[in-house]
Amino acid sequence: MDTLNSAKPQTLHTSFQTIALVGKPRNDINLQMHKNLFFWLIERGYQVLVEQDIGKKIELPPKHLATLEEIGQSAQLAIVIGGDGNMLGRARILAEYHIPLIGINRGNLGFLTDIDPKNAYSQLQACLENGEFFVEERFLLKAGVERDNEIIASSIAVNEAVIHPAKIAHMIDFHVHINDQFAFSQRSDGLIISTPTGSTAYSLSAGGPILTPQLNAIALVPMFPHTLSSRPLVVDGNSKISIRFAEYNTSQLELGCDSQVALQFGPDDIIHIQKCDYPLRLLHLKSYNYYKVLSSKLGWLRNFS
Repeated sequence: MDTLNSAKPQTLHTSFQTIALVGKPRNDINLQMHKNLFFWLIERGYQVLVEQDIGKKIELPPKHLATLEEIGQSAQLAIVIGGDGNMLGRARILAEYHIPLIGINRGNLGFLTDIDPKNAYSQLQACLENGEFFVEERFLLKAGVERDNEIIASSIAVNEAVIHPAKIAHMIDFHVHINDQFAFSQRSDGLIISTPTGSTAYSLSAGGPILTPQLNAIALVPMFPHTLSSRPLVVDGNSKISIRFAEYNTSQLELGCDSQVALQFGPDDIIHIQKCDYPLRLLHLKSYNYYKVLSSKLGWLRNFS
């Protein structure tokens, strides 16, 4: 683990004056990292905001505590400590404020959290003080439930929007329209509508394709379809996807976003999914290589010696 270095730099990197620490620590080790990183940033002259629940647990002064909305309005960078689940939850809110996020991986796979906790301080120093970073934009999905010509519920998805019955082991019948043109009908356990970012998440486990992050494309992946001819479909990222349901479907249907937000709807409702108006901005170290991350996380590395 990197040791804390209390030496102050000569100058700050002008891109970041106020830095936020966010996440949802599952254990004392992660909570301690929030505390250590807070003081490390303070010693370097940054203004630091900490997500309220975390700040209270580590007994920080009230002036450093903030909601995610307040962080979005005031910070130039958010550091997410945790796994991809923490990143997804914070990204859905903070993306609207156009501030970049960078993650310290304290979870499992960590496709979205770049920084290794063992080298966190040296990597952050290279990023914050030497400017050794770049910002990558990834598009999000906006999902909504239409009832009687009105959107009654909506949410943002970083990885995917998933349509499925609220009860386990129920199949549903639905029609999919793309840009107001009929595309296909399907009987299945549900449908995953995935961004390129989400193509290595739930979509991948359902047999969907891997889409590289900069592709302007959306993947539609069936969940346990009733026919062997049902296959994943990749469409243009600017497409508007609308889904209508057979009347005899179960009355309890659900639209899930990133497995964290659940919108309830019925068979008479229409689901609309399309690209969000604003992107997610991810800050990466200059050494970041998507293909290296992909091969490492998916076990594609082989030793030929």
